[in-house]
Amino acid sequence: MPEAVFRVRIPHGGERLAVGAVDDGPRAMLDAGITLDRLLSAGGPSLADALSMGDDVVPGGARVLAPIGSQEIWAAGVTYLRSRDARVEEAVEASVYDRVYEAERPELFFKSPGWRARGPGEAIGIRSDSSWDVPEPELTLVVDAGLRIVGYTIGNDASSRSIEGDNPLYLSQAKIYEGSTGLGPAIVPATEVDPPFGIAIRISRGGETVYDAATSSGEMARSFEELVAYLGRALRFPLGVFLMTGTGLVPGAGFTLSPDDVVTISVDGLGELRNPVERVGAAAPA
Repeated sequence: MPEAVFRVRIPHGGERLAVGAVDDGPRAMLDAGITLDRLLSAGGPSLADALSMGDDVVPGGARVLAPIGSQEIWAAGVTYLRSRDARVEEAVEASVYDRVYEAERPELFFKSPGWRARGPGEAIGIRSDSSWDVPEPELTLVVDAGLRIVGYTIGNDASSRSIEGDNPLYLSQAKIYEGSTGLGPAIVPATEVDPPFGIAIRISRGGETVYDAATSSGEMARSFEELVAYLGRALRFPLGVFLMTGTGLVPGAGFTLSPDDVVTISVDGLGELRNPVERVGAAAPA
């Protein structure tokens, strides 16, 4: 069972990093001076080094948070054939998605600042002015300041298909809003696991499964290294960056998320990210 780095909130003690087996949860806390910003920046201890730094026992009542510090979260799109087909299905103009799937340059977009990410058990959102909403389960790369892939976690790129489908220029509104980013439960250093990764999603409603599917990161049309290289072409990330790698699991046109649904994403070796769903924002004017 891989060892992982968790971020936890301790009762009456602020936030700390902790280590533990990914399926068992945080076991031992790291020194307060060891942060994700420090682990992913140049010149400090590495993410892999952190696995041997745990000392104090994690106290009862500690809550696991999204495993991120000051980093930005970016995302790649149309990296799986199924994702391309789904975007074509929703779009007024399909050609842009066909073209980016086959192009040399990938689709990359800003998804969220780290502080806005929702961790395990926290609600992800669907927009009140959207009529068609889906989760997107994504293997997420943890990249250090030197643009090296040093770890992996699970991401949920929740999206409004109705808004993006109206016009591709609405991508930011379809992708960036309160609760649109799920992340966690922990970061597994790249020294602990090897790709490809099996990825699965289950959506339950009223206790019954309404969507269940699985794929593998081996089905991606682009490599992890290619995506990171393009992201770093004209951007610096002195504290590292998180990069969602796209999805190959997209519910069909007859499905949309509803409040109180529960989305569970599992990735081999990285654990399970489970989030309820809530509606956010104001409805469109009548």
